[in-house]
Amino acid sequence: MRCCVRRTIGQKEIDRKFFVIRKEVDFMVLKNLKMEPIKLLQKYYLPDSRAYSILLAHSLAVTNKALEVARKVPQFNPDMQFIEEAGMLHDVGIFLTSAPEIDCHGTMPYICHGYLGRELLEKEGLAKHALVCERHVGVGLSVEDIENQKLKLPKRNMQPVTIEEEIICFSDKFFSKKGDGGAVEKSSEEILAGIKKHNKDGVIKFKQWVIKFGG
Repeated sequence: MRCCVRRTIGQKEIDRKFFVIRKEVDFMVLKNLKMEPIKLLQKYYLPDSRAYSILLAHSLAVTNKALEVARKVPQFNPDMQFIEEAGMLHDVGIFLTSAPEIDCHGTMPYICHGYLGRELLEKEGLAKHALVCERHVGVGLSVEDIENQKLKLPKRNMQPVTIEEEIICFSDKFFSKKGDGGAVEKSSEEILAGIKKHNKDGVIKFKQWVIKFGG
């Protein structure tokens, strides 16, 4: 299965914003990685689709933020190469969901994109990267969260465990995918206001991450 939505009106503007973001991103050279996340994304997304442009702009912004955060905490010895790879792939499952505003026309609720991404990457033999997909939604979801909120998700722990998973989940909160391809960084205050609407316990966790990683 592959996202097959072609270019639409406004694509030139999205492309322009994407290349501005790409120019500003300070990330490691992808060709030096053991695996190639861009090529893997293109296995599931047509490179000339609007969904791909939006996903790539978001993934680059999150990966850049995650690498920036990781450099601040050398005491935790984060795996920089893994962060770059998994940061680029954390949202690979969005095309399977129904989110037409970002050109995703699947059938599943958007909140399912994490575990759907896990399933895709497990089939690719990327078990560790797959867990990042599943564990980055919100500030992570416990079985209790899933049950209390009546979420249509597998009832298992979906909270970040490793330092790399925490860093990517934290960094992802600073950027929302936008239909115009933009990737404007949010403030910690804006993120906390959004978390309060869905998961009050998540506020505590995010505040702990701000202390741990810096806002």
